[in-house]
Amino acid sequence: MTDTIFIGIAGGTNSGKTTLTRHIKARFGDAVGVVHHDNYYNDLTGVPFEVRCRKNYDHPDAFETDLMLRHLEALRAGTAVQCPIYDYKEHNRTKETVEIRPAAVIIVEGLLIFQNPALRDMMDIKIFVDADADVRILRRVLRDVKERGRNIESVVEQYLTTVKPMHEQFVEPSKRFADIIVLEGGHNLVALDMIMRRIAHHIGE
Repeated sequence: MTDTIFIGIAGGTNSGKTTLTRHIKARFGDAVGVVHHDNYYNDLTGVPFEVRCRKNYDHPDAFETDLMLRHLEALRAGTAVQCPIYDYKEHNRTKETVEIRPAAVIIVEGLLIFQNPALRDMMDIKIFVDADADVRILRRVLRDVKERGRNIESVVEQYLTTVKPMHEQFVEPSKRFADIIVLEGGHNLVALDMIMRRIAHHIGE
C-alpha cells in the first residue's frame, strides 16, 4: 500500500480552501480522505446557547487539536477514526460522528492548521490559499446568512471583533510556513493542475 501523505490546506475565512479541497476530492475519490479542523471545535455541551454564540471561534484555543492529532496519527497507521461533526447553527458538535478511513492522501483543511507546530509538522505538503480581504468578507456574509442562519449584523460584528483580529494575529503569520501559496483557491486552475499532478504521481496514476 502507498504510504499516506498529508496535504495541509490553510488560509483565511472564505479564501477558497473548501473549493480547492472539493475539486481534489472529486478528482480522486476514495484515494483522498478529508479532515476538517472545524469539526474539532471544542464540545460545548452544557454551555448555554447565548454563551456559545459569543465565543471566539477563531482562536486556536477554540479547537480540540490534540484529538485531531491523535486521529491523524491513527490514519497514518492505517486505522479508521470517528471524526466529530460540527453544527454551525448550534455552535456545537452534534452527537453523531463520521468515519474517516485511511487513504493514500489525507487533506487536512482549516484556518489555523499551520499555526499549531505539532499539526504543521505532520504535513508533507503545506498549501496556503490567499484571497483579498474584501472578497473574503463578502463571501462570508453570503455563506453565513444563506447556509448558517445568521443575520448580517451578527456576521459583521463577529468579523470585526474576532475574525479579523485573529486572522491578523494567527492566520496571516502562518502563511510563511507554506510550501505553496495559491491565489483564489479552487478557482486557480494552474495551481490546481499542479496539485492534481503531484497527487496523481503519489498514488501511481
